[in-house]
Amino acid sequence: MSTVPTLTDGVVTLRAHRPDDVEAAMEQSLDPESQRWTTVPVPYERADAEFFVTELMPRGWAENTEWGFVLEAEGRYGGTISLRNAGDGRAELGYGAHPWLRGTGYVERGLRLLLAWGFDEMDLRTVIWWAHVGNWASRRVAWKFGFSFEGTVRDWQPQRGELRTAWVGTLLRDDPREPRTTWLSNPVLEGDGVRLRPFTEADLPRLVEALGDPATQHALPFLPRDPGAADGRRYLEQVQERLATNHTITWAFCTPDDDRLMGAVGLYRFTGEPEIGYLAHPDARGRGLTSRAAAVAVRHAFEDLGLPRLAGYAVAPNAESLAVLEKLGMQRVGVLRRAAHDGDGNAVDLVGYDLLASEWADQNSTPMPSTDSAAPTRAGER
Repeated sequence: MSTVPTLTDGVVTLRAHRPDDVEAAMEQSLDPESQRWTTVPVPYERADAEFFVTELMPRGWAENTEWGFVLEAEGRYGGTISLRNAGDGRAELGYGAHPWLRGTGYVERGLRLLLAWGFDEMDLRTVIWWAHVGNWASRRVAWKFGFSFEGTVRDWQPQRGELRTAWVGTLLRDDPREPRTTWLSNPVLEGDGVRLRPFTEADLPRLVEALGDPATQHALPFLPRDPGAADGRRYLEQVQERLATNHTITWAFCTPDDDRLMGAVGLYRFTGEPEIGYLAHPDARGRGLTSRAAAVAVRHAFEDLGLPRLAGYAVAPNAESLAVLEKLGMQRVGVLRRAAHDGDGNAVDLVGYDLLASEWADQNSTPMPSTDSAAPTRAGER
């Protein structure tokens, strides 16, 4: 195909690359996020942008190997989106946004146009999506379009002489172009002197301190021993993975006037028996922060998410965690004898609690107690 069509929905336009796109394409490729997740050369020179805009993209159309469009919005270059022709009705989706475009929703509009054109005009049957593990923005976009997440492929995607582990998903022509699964959100929540928010990379040092704290290590022996930065990053990746797979919402908690991480609180197992769990940084203990953070999470579970019931567990020797669950108004429902282990390997009893939404509603007008030593629950990060 030698002629590049122009596609528009009235808000965004897909068009052929032009020589006057070189400067903006260079800006995009110098952006750290673009370099982190794509195969653009590093260092990146103006000659690389000129080659991409004036030679590589036109060649793809001339040779029918890649159908690449400029994504234009507000009259500005916003990036490149493309379908790489794999033959036999198959293509690979590719996209990269200029920094100014991110978070505007224009990428999604452009991809919707591109996919409709590919399936309807180019008679595609299957579109495949690849992204380096950790590229959550790309994975979320693919999720929104109904791509079926097929899994993780180790050491597969080449990038500057290395092989990166990658996610892969597929979209078929007759698939609804809407999410196939639930991706949990973790909104910022505030109440009673605490703030629950998503984790950030800046939390990593204090997260490692919290995970490695002796009290936490003793109560939650499944956590890594002597954790370091790599363990903290795995924790943060797990937080995102569990949101993406409808499993768990985990928040960092802090005070409204100080963004330093004071601990974590989570609502676990949305596809099974929803459960409350938490752990604290040593700086949070004795201040009532963990009890109050857990109460904010419980309120969200019942009043915003409409859950009918929450469970909670703590090992019997952990009096502080038992007290936190009881301060939430939870009722003790039983003991699983020798069902858990402490950090020394000793078998210990596991105490179960639960709380019904109706019970929460009845007690909601009563202020929550605000003193605890914030030891972690057994459910902290299972």
